[in-house]
Amino acid sequence: MFKSFRKTFLLIPATLMLGSCWELDQEVLDGITQEEVNNSNNPVLIDVLKASAYSRIVGSWGSHNSIWSIYEISSDEMAIPQKGADWEDGGLWLRMHRHTWQPSDEAFNNSWAYCYTAIGEINNLIVAYRDVELLTAELRVLRALVYSWLIDSFGNVPIITEDDLEGNPTNNTRQEVFDFIEASILENVDLLPKEDTKTTLNYYSAHAVLAKLYLNAEVYTGTPRWADAEAAADVVINSGLYSLSQNYFANFATRNGGSTENILTLPYDENNAGGFNIAQMTLHYSNQATYDLQEQPWNGYASLEEFYNSFDDDDVRKNSFLEGPQFAADGTRLNDISAEDNDPDGEPLTFTPEINQLAPNALRQAGVRVGKYEIASGASSNLSNDYPLIRLSDMYLTKAEAAFRQGNASEALEPFNMVRERAGLDPLGALTLDDIFNERGFEFFAEASRRTDQIRFGKWTQPWWEKGQSEPFRALFPIPLQQINANPTLTQNPGY
Repeated sequence: MFKSFRKTFLLIPATLMLGSCWELDQEVLDGITQEEVNNSNNPVLIDVLKASAYSRIVGSWGSHNSIWSIYEISSDEMAIPQKGADWEDGGLWLRMHRHTWQPSDEAFNNSWAYCYTAIGEINNLIVAYRDVELLTAELRVLRALVYSWLIDSFGNVPIITEDDLEGNPTNNTRQEVFDFIEASILENVDLLPKEDTKTTLNYYSAHAVLAKLYLNAEVYTGTPRWADAEAAADVVINSGLYSLSQNYFANFATRNGGSTENILTLPYDENNAGGFNIAQMTLHYSNQATYDLQEQPWNGYASLEEFYNSFDDDDVRKNSFLEGPQFAADGTRLNDISAEDNDPDGEPLTFTPEINQLAPNALRQAGVRVGKYEIASGASSNLSNDYPLIRLSDMYLTKAEAAFRQGNASEALEPFNMVRERAGLDPLGALTLDDIFNERGFEFFAEASRRTDQIRFGKWTQPWWEKGQSEPFRALFPIPLQQINANPTLTQNPGY
């Protein structure tokens, strides 16, 4: 048995702390001989050890009450309308949509714990295998990826490394977190593989993380880094490893491991790696019969009418939504029933773009639903689609935006139009910042991108349906109250 390092600095409640402690036991080492263990640079052992860290990243990213959820529901893409008592949830999702959330809201604590549990796992591995250069290099870049979510969500968060084994940490500034992410990648990226790995980091996906960090540098630090964002995106684009999929939806299929466009994915599997349950989160109860699902969906997440209507009817990406009459797998028209009521005489089920109200009595069939990710017939509550964290189209639009913001509008057109034309739309002859913002919305719906884009483009505080003008401080989520109670050395973000 290898030594286990139990840490109290993971900043998560005691009920979650046990899940953060990693122990290299015989189950982890199953199939690895003692000779291979002794050979610290053995690639087989490295792959086994990495799997432990990446499993924490897969975790519950795409599930209810996750980072994905707080990003989507706080943006102008989606809402979770309250239907009587259904989805009341103590008002959590109403506050999330209206930008009136509270530091005690559990979704923030869950997202924080998700990130720091992964960081703890990574730190444990680095401590145990400091001398395995290829392993620790990749783990440090993986840790930087997790910190890229923390800097975007909470801003002034503690930096915890393998050398921080004791005590309660204090907040670092957002600038310090930015510098830590950047240095972690730049100091280790050359040791990462250059082949297409998809479910683990490589040289190019690390540069993609850098590109996205630099694209938001002005938000994070006050200093723009547009040229650096473009240069990092170019490293990925010019690699020759990736190309836009001819079929946009091939990137989100149940079996999408062969996508030429997906650069870094979370490899979900309904049997071995659950946690991606978008079908449960968005579909109406009756849609269980549409896909012969093993469990009844929850009838929650729906797109806002204005966002849905912003798509051109000729844009193939408008098929990312489920709209209109709904049918069972055998073609039978479905009825709008409640979760408890199986009355076959309910009104015919039709998803309407209009949502009559956010609360308290939203109609059960109001709002178009998320149909971007293929839902396999007979699927369980956990889908097996690999979730794309980074796609090549993101690098094209990153390059386009960074070039445009540097005054190179003509240089921005080619990568922008490549994405647009793949969607079946005519190329544009000139660009505005709003064109780029809108295109990112069309391209990355339901990929947890919109909130970050709205903040960067200065649109986050503006009113939208059922939401008034936001206070500027809400560009950062609050440090979870549960974490401050557990660690009084933490300082709350301004405004909360």
